[in-house]
Amino acid sequence: MEVSVSRSKHLAEKIVMVGGLDGCGKTLFSPIVAALDGVELLTYSYEIEYYCSLYFLQKLSLNSASTLIRMQTDLKLYHTMMGREVNFRPTDLSSAQNYHNPAQYFERLFKPGDEAIVDIINKKKPILNLAIHNVLFTSDPIWKALGDRCTYVEVVRHPLYMVRQQCLNMKKLVGDVRDFIIYYKNGNNNYPYWARGWEEIFDNSSDIEKSVHYIDQMTQRVEKAKNTLRKKYKANILTIPFEQFVLDPLPWVEKIAGTIGSKITENTKNEMIKQNVPRVKIAQGLDLEIYRRCGWLPPQDFTSEREELIIRRKDVELDASDTVMEILDRLCNEYEKKYWTPES
Repeated sequence: MEVSVSRSKHLAEKIVMVGGLDGCGKTLFSPIVAALDGVELLTYSYEIEYYCSLYFLQKLSLNSASTLIRMQTDLKLYHTMMGREVNFRPTDLSSAQNYHNPAQYFERLFKPGDEAIVDIINKKKPILNLAIHNVLFTSDPIWKALGDRCTYVEVVRHPLYMVRQQCLNMKKLVGDVRDFIIYYKNGNNNYPYWARGWEEIFDNSSDIEKSVHYIDQMTQRVEKAKNTLRKKYKANILTIPFEQFVLDPLPWVEKIAGTIGSKITENTKNEMIKQNVPRVKIAQGLDLEIYRRCGWLPPQDFTSEREELIIRRKDVELDASDTVMEILDRLCNEYEKKYWTPES
């Protein structure tokens, strides 16, 4: 007899996910979200990414994937509320020591756990805060599992500010033992799950060209998915352009807080200062080693926003074909028309 797996009850009443393509600025948003009233420290959930990836590759049913997500979000909150699996590595962006109240997570290590946690969750109603990598285009299991309990903050960014990090990923991470994403085999080759459907393009492209194609493919798939998800599940997806946010963050932070039923506190304002928002120029991010490793460069002196984009385009042009540059220019034009242009 065929059976369907299920989980009828839940612990996590509210979940906020901050996601987007690599290089979009998720790590700026997640700490600010974590500083809203009642929101937990940001954590990563690779498990949810795996469930969605396997669903996308038709290796996991929608019912099974959604049930696993219900279990994983509950288990993540359960462990977080008693200090299990909390990251205390000081240099990590997701470290409890980078939270506005790190003592809270140290204290939980010595307080009652296990049976006591359910009552604590029911009383405090914490909001689970997950940073997640590029799952929106295959996120049906998330919405079937969580419904209106979930808010997905989608961060979008100008392609010329993402392509450098994408290229470094293609060069140093894709295919490496440290690349902890789902791969599939096609013929004699292994491909990352997101290359499904454009394997030949992937094989015949340089690292920088793969990066442009990746942004193009994912942008198209995400836009199509958002329309479907909103109709099918009434998915609560809040799309925030990185550039608009860093120049004028408060309206967006207020919108996030209102959407998840939270509020802005002094901790939120302090975290915004820490993340250098608002800022005068888009590229004025934090000068951290991890950002430099991912391709971040400080803005050049006396350059305009448009000149910063031109510098980044010339960098891509060195190793990309004319055809790929046409794709990149189209992506840039579409983004500027829809979200942000330096002249606006």
